[in-house]
Parts: sequence; C-alpha cells; structure tokens
Amino acid sequence: MHAVFVDGDALSGEILHRLKKPDDLPIKIHLDPDVSPQALPEVIGDAEIAIVDHTYFPTDVAKRCAKVKHVVFLGTGARSYMSIEELSELGITVHTIKGYGDTAVAECAFALMCEAARGLARMDREMRHGNWLRTEGMQLTAKTLGLIGFGGIAAEMARLSSGIGMRVIAWNRSKKSAPNVMFVELKELLRDSHVVSLHLLLNDETRGFLSRGHFAQMRRGAILINTARGALVDEAAMIEALKSGHLRHAGLDVFAVEPLPDDNPLKALPNVTLSSHSAFRTPEASDNLIAAALDHCRRIVAERK
Repeated sequence: MHAVFVDGDALSGEILHRLKKPDDLPIKIHLDPDVSPQALPEVIGDAEIAIVDHTYFPTDVAKRCAKVKHVVFLGTGARSYMSIEELSELGITVHTIKGYGDTAVAECAFALMCEAARGLARMDREMRHGNWLRTEGMQLTAKTLGLIGFGGIAAEMARLSSGIGMRVIAWNRSKKSAPNVMFVELKELLRDSHVVSLHLLLNDETRGFLSRGHFAQMRRGAILINTARGALVDEAAMIEALKSGHLRHAGLDVFAVEPLPDDNPLKALPNVTLSSHSAFRTPEASDNLIAAALDHCRRIVAERK
C-alpha cells in the first residue's frame, strides 16, 4: 500500500518529510498545487490513498481512479471539493481533519473583525494613492459578537473577543454551553449582534444558510466575518446588503468560487476586506495538519493488517 499527496508544494512536502516516520507507508508527493482534477487519475496512479489539500475531486474523475480507496482531505471542508456520499458509493472513504488550526483561524477572524471595525486596509490603500482618508471606526469593547456555529474555532474566537470586553452570544444547531457565552435563538443573535462571525460546517443543510431574509434581520451597520466556507452565504444577498450600507463591512477569507474570479463584484466594493483562504496558514497549524494526515494513513494501514 502507498499514498500520493496529489497537490503538495515545497512547504507541505518539507513538513511531511520531517514528520514522517521510517516505518510509515511510502508517500509520493506530487509537487503541483495547481493540478487539474482531470489529471488526478494519472497523478494518483495505483495508490490506494490520495492526500488532497484543495483540488476538486469530481465523482466522474474518481471513477477513473481504480485503485484509490481512501481520500485524506487536509481540513474539514471536503464537501466543498467532492461528494462524500457519491465517493462512498464507489467504495472510497473520505477522512477529514478537525481541530488542527482552531487558534490560527480564530486569530484571523479576530483580525478581520478589528480591520472591518476600523477600516485600516482601506486607509492604507488610499494613502498609497496620495489620499488622506480618515474613517470613523467602530469601538469593539462593549459591543456584541454573535457566533453562528460553535465548535473549536468559535470557542477560540469567543475567548479572544471576551478578552477585549465584548459581549459574546452564540447559536448552534445542537445544544451547547461555554464560559462567558450566552446561547440564544438565531433571530435574536442577528438582531442584537454588532459583529456576526460564521463558524458552521458546510453540508447540504447549511449551504446558502445566511440568506437574504437573514441579512434583513441583522442590525443596520453590522459587520460580517466569514472564515468558514463561502457557500454558507447567499453571496448576491450579501453584496446587496454591503452596497446598501445595511452591512457596514464584510471580512472574508472564503468564497463560493476559489480563487476569487476577477469579475467578482466583491473586488469593487470598498467596504470589504478580502483574504485568500489563508486563515489556517501558520507553521503551528500546518504541522498539526500534516501530522493528523499521517495519523490517518497509519490507521488505514493498521486496519488492513
């Protein structure tokens, strides 16, 4: 049995080599982070395990990968790149990785919130073009942060935000409790929050979750932060809310289509801060991620014995 890391790069390859044990299964690293889905049958070859970072793995392509039985996806959002159910019908098990970058992603969400509140990126852009733009900021202390979904990342976001004196409320699809967090109904969260931060997993039930109706329920002048998945949001409705001023600002690390197309209207809006799906990218999180992928591979091998 062997594995192929289908869309590795120099950094992830170095981490894998550093963390790999001498008795681990052989893992070939395909050093092309921009491999096309149609090239995957050739890249995977006769490997039984495919390690995937961010490459789409359509079901029709998977049908041409005769030997692969396991996909180890580097993260939680495999459903953005493949149909787990359809792959299961082909006899392919998809393994995801949780918790590897909770602190890293929460720190990015927190940074996007602070930027959105003060407009620092816009002032920076304007000053570089000779304009002395001064914007009226939002002071976050004593404001209300609403967390939609409450897993490890949201818990870290709550910890960070409580530390600067924010009131933290949350809504989760199942019942939860946490220190210094008040759990409320979704309608109340949208009504009361000065900042709404998304932390839901993407699945069939949550796709398009934040709808036009939900934006209408949000307080005027609120900030939206999304470091979860772009497809959780009705993008057209969000753009309307930003253009009208109903939303003060959006800090976005994820998008429905990635990389973000050149003609996407978000690029033309001054009240949006964009980052390139990089919230989890820290050395600590990268080590955790590759280590967890190797653990998945070890379990798969052990189960075969």
